[in-house]
Amino acid sequence: MDFSTSKRKEEHIDIVLNKEVTGRGIKTGFDDYRFEHQSLPEIRFDEISLASQFLSKKMQTPFLISSMVGGTDRAKNINKTLASVAERRGWAMALGSVRSAIERPDTSDTYEVRRYAPSIPILANIGAVQLNYGYGVEECKRAVELTQADGLILHMNSLQEVFQPEGNTDFKGLLSQIETLCTELSVPVGVKDVGFGVTGLLAEELFQRGVSFVDVAGAGGTSWIQVEKYRNPDEVKKAAAEVFQGWGNPTANCIVDVVSRPSAGTVIASGGLSNGLDAAKALALGANLAGFGRSILAAAVESEERLNQLFEGIELQCRIAMFGIGVPTIDALRHTTRLHRM
Repeated sequence: MDFSTSKRKEEHIDIVLNKEVTGRGIKTGFDDYRFEHQSLPEIRFDEISLASQFLSKKMQTPFLISSMVGGTDRAKNINKTLASVAERRGWAMALGSVRSAIERPDTSDTYEVRRYAPSIPILANIGAVQLNYGYGVEECKRAVELTQADGLILHMNSLQEVFQPEGNTDFKGLLSQIETLCTELSVPVGVKDVGFGVTGLLAEELFQRGVSFVDVAGAGGTSWIQVEKYRNPDEVKKAAAEVFQGWGNPTANCIVDVVSRPSAGTVIASGGLSNGLDAAKALALGANLAGFGRSILAAAVESEERLNQLFEGIELQCRIAMFGIGVPTIDALRHTTRLHRM
């Protein structure tokens, strides 16, 4: 069986677009929160600003395209569309794992999006576990150079690797290696989960070791256990995937836990966000950025026009929520007292 990196990435795109891969029996937690409507907001709607900042770059919005694709011809076109619209609307963009380009330089052009997005923050991406499988500072530097990225994000996907046919499951000793990367790389290093959620305790440890930002990437959206279930020929693993279909820490819970820690740095909220109201709640819980993944992928496959329309809608929905509670800026939204747990 061909388990090449490029083939796996193509299969991932097909599965995420066409199969039911949302975790079952678990939700993001955003439905547990409700904004307190203000009948008299005392602000003008047209003065509401989504302006934000990330990695020392000014942004038009507090939104991030979460790590998704790369390494295939289809991924190249998707990344071009994502980058072009992100540049137009002022979103940050995280790339899919750049491992393919490190191992197969002929795929590097699928990650070269800087030409389409010269001003926005761009994040390169490598699996943290690869630090135990031959990757080190030089490979991570190469990932950043190839993509002309402003930062590197390491994804932690332990349970996905367990269910992946070609998975790497030695996650021992990674904290110290992440600390070394934070010291040796010339760009900020961040860490993210892949839909199972970073706890506050781990986030605190990561920040103390030099990590600049943490993407909680909580449960309630795509479950990569379920994605790998469709690829794995092992019937025992397939049955186990059903047992773990509700695994993870809800996204909203993760945000609250992480931002409450004394040493919390920049926090990105992703994991099941599907609209601008979800994003507004994530920001009101204390996140600095809100990330969108699978909920925008189909539009990116369709066309730039469709994706731009989707992004415009997300931005409008967030601004409407801000108007509804009477806050004119993202900073004011992050510090509002008008979001309540029901």
